[in-house]
Amino acid sequence: MHGYPSSSFMWRRPLEALAEAGWHAVAPDLPGYGDSEPDPPATWERHIEALERFRSGLGLEDVLLVVHDWGGLIGLRWACDHPGAARALAISDTGFFPDGRWHGMAKALRTEGEGEGFMDNVSRDLLGMALKQISAGMTDADVDACWKCLSTPERRAGVLELYRSGDFEKLEPYDGKLGALGIPTRLIWAADDEFAPVAGANRLAAEIPGAEVAVIEGARHFLVEDAPERYSEELVAFARSLSA
Repeated sequence: MHGYPSSSFMWRRPLEALAEAGWHAVAPDLPGYGDSEPDPPATWERHIEALERFRSGLGLEDVLLVVHDWGGLIGLRWACDHPGAARALAISDTGFFPDGRWHGMAKALRTEGEGEGFMDNVSRDLLGMALKQISAGMTDADVDACWKCLSTPERRAGVLELYRSGDFEKLEPYDGKLGALGIPTRLIWAADDEFAPVAGANRLAAEIPGAEVAVIEGARHFLVEDAPERYSEELVAFARSLSA
């Protein structure tokens, strides 16, 4: 499960590595991202429903759920809402805390008027400059894939709706539920993430019995782009441990 402004394109190298290891690996584009059409309303809850429709439509059972960024906020709520659907969790650079705080850009998107102003002024080139400042591994192809969620007024409105529905207080009923799932969990984290610091990984590990943390040095928030081989190695090793 990708986050903002990513799409399934970010998973192309981990997907290949998992397939070579014998797993059936799939990655959706959330509605309004990548090649998926918008499906309003684009709220947090609506995206959770979309994930369940995707899973049930493909008949996926007993899954290893892999999440990053907003994909974590969506996917982890889905896993808690459907206990038994996931056999394991691989969590990267996200949060799942009712006392969470949005960073500067997210605050702007959540603010009426300010978010609309951002959307009116953003371009593919400006997005590319920003992403490449954050991620040394971000390519032009990655930027093109990310731009899709901002390429039409309807998609831009959906991004604002997602962020504005993202009140962390909604996670209060989920307190303790990740740990209660009782499933293997690996936290694969970027060492230098300015948006979701490693402290968040350690906090999740403390809340999920038996969870292990793997920190990838030299990677920032978009760690799958920054260190695709290292990330894939960690993910494949975790997947193999589930069959050991």
